[in-house]
Amino acid sequence: MASEPRSGAGESDSETRATIAAAGDATQDGHPGGAFAATQALSGSPPSDVISQGSTIVPTWGPSSYASLPEPGYQVGALIGRGGMGEVVVAQDQRIGREVAVKRIRAKHPTHDAVERFLREARIQARLDHPAIVPVYELGTDAEGLPYFTMKRLTGVTLGKRLADRAAVQPLLRAFVDVCLAIQLAHTRGVVHRDLKPSNIMLGDYGEVYVLDWGVARVISDRSRTTHPMQAVVDHDEVEDGTTAGSILGTPGYMAPEQIKGHEVSPAADIYALGAILFEILAGEPLHPRGEAALGTTLTQPQEAPTKRAGERTIAPELDGVCFDALAEEPEARPTARELANRIQAYLDGDRDIERRRALSATQLESARAALEESGPEAHAAAMRRAGRALALDPDSEDAAALVGKLMLEPPEEMPKELLTTIERDHNAGNRDRAKKALFSYIGVFALNIVLLPVLDVKDWTLQLSFLGVVAILCGLAYRAMVTRVSRIKSMFVVNLLGIIMFSRVLGPFMLTPIMTLGVLQSFSSSPRLLAKPLWIWAWLAAAVFVPVGLELSGVFPRTFNFHDGVISTVSQFYVLHGSTSELVLVLANVLVIAICVRFMIALSTNRDLAHRKLLVQSWHLEQMLPAKRPWQTSPGSAKGPTRY
Repeated sequence: MASEPRSGAGESDSETRATIAAAGDATQDGHPGGAFAATQALSGSPPSDVISQGSTIVPTWGPSSYASLPEPGYQVGALIGRGGMGEVVVAQDQRIGREVAVKRIRAKHPTHDAVERFLREARIQARLDHPAIVPVYELGTDAEGLPYFTMKRLTGVTLGKRLADRAAVQPLLRAFVDVCLAIQLAHTRGVVHRDLKPSNIMLGDYGEVYVLDWGVARVISDRSRTTHPMQAVVDHDEVEDGTTAGSILGTPGYMAPEQIKGHEVSPAADIYALGAILFEILAGEPLHPRGEAALGTTLTQPQEAPTKRAGERTIAPELDGVCFDALAEEPEARPTARELANRIQAYLDGDRDIERRRALSATQLESARAALEESGPEAHAAAMRRAGRALALDPDSEDAAALVGKLMLEPPEEMPKELLTTIERDHNAGNRDRAKKALFSYIGVFALNIVLLPVLDVKDWTLQLSFLGVVAILCGLAYRAMVTRVSRIKSMFVVNLLGIIMFSRVLGPFMLTPIMTLGVLQSFSSSPRLLAKPLWIWAWLAAAVFVPVGLELSGVFPRTFNFHDGVISTVSQFYVLHGSTSELVLVLANVLVIAICVRFMIALSTNRDLAHRKLLVQSWHLEQMLPAKRPWQTSPGSAKGPTRY
């Protein structure tokens, strides 16, 4: 592939905000006329006199009887860009009245090869009709016979300038997708750009994106030129007065390894340049150093991931991966321009890389399982965090869902301080509720005895008042526990046992007393602190059963029960029982004591049931969050069938 001098509108990088254009394929013969005579005026016969010769339309010349048009030509304005062989000026189209950009050869007496390359550039660009490639309006010759071509005038800044200004990444990625699609079109037309770089990409003021400088583009079917690996390399960003003949075409830092080695250049060379541009967008710095130093790094380390260079930046794994693939050393391993565009567009559309997420999820899941094998209070929390990340990365992972559910429902072996504090807070709230219910029960027992005093004949006022005093102490202990949310377990154990012993004096240890004993045990068994020490509860139960009986059998207390001929008789130490009135009162008292105990038991059981229902509801909600074997549905009973998210 022969080396070619370079010309093009994008050769002056210093003009970052300018009107820049590229060349094209309109091939009418030029005729003098003004500063730039574009094409001889189509005058003479009316349009109906235009004749067809095969596939070529030939206008007839002469004055028109239908319209009077200004002479064709361009009024030249300011210089807006200059490269090795060409320059671009702004001009006013005399006939159309629009402002255009005109590219012309700088040299006064160019060689035949230079003119041929100039025309070739115009024709290559003209065949690439894409919104991101500057359209060519006309190709002609000036008064001196030198070729020029006109094209759309652009206003904006180069991608290089945006990168230097640290512009936001997302808009640059959207523009980069347009560039990839334009290059894909060129590749399908058999054209390789060969000099893609940020300074050759123009970002317009109204969202336009243009790929500039097709002066060194190569038509793949054109094998008339070869590039030799030992020829001198010229950085086109530094060319001012001309391009050295016999140079390897491209810009160091963006050329592919095979391009530097002088191998035949294919569309994959443009992909490498696109990968280098994408690297600069993501990492915030060039892939290779500027100038000829880039040649060595391109050959020794052509491929690198943006995250490795710019670890402090948040770079999506999808973008990191597609950039790394585009920079593959082997041309065959690089994606096409369309594949590059599609992968970036998929990221911009929010379609994350599913396989990448699953791989990350598997890593987090293994890390969670490893944390569970460790000891210490933080192991369970770390496993929960990692399992949660695994499920977030891959919502369809049943393994991650199972581990999350297990960790949420099973307590850790060693409680962390934060969890212990939460449990203690919940226990205190439970203490308050239990103390409140116990207080009302003790008040009921106290009130029952007060109500019965006028009706029954009290036998021992000392014993009666002592019992009321014990009940009053129990009311005080319950009230204090309700206010402070802390129960004095030892005090409650002792005073309740004393109350059971004294209550056994009413009708003996075998009537009413067992009911009161069960009521107290129900209260004890609802305390988490006591459930953790079940032996205490059994010990208190044994004392409540055997102490009253033992005190009577040992003679400390008078006997309240006797067994004779299969009959048990009970004597009350509190009251003198006689007549039908006493019988009625005893029946009512029995019912009221049972009612007080049952009310206390119902209240505690209701609380337990509510707590259990709350746990079941939370478990059900958790199941709805986790992936099930049945498909997720947007609405129940959808006629269209289940829809996977």
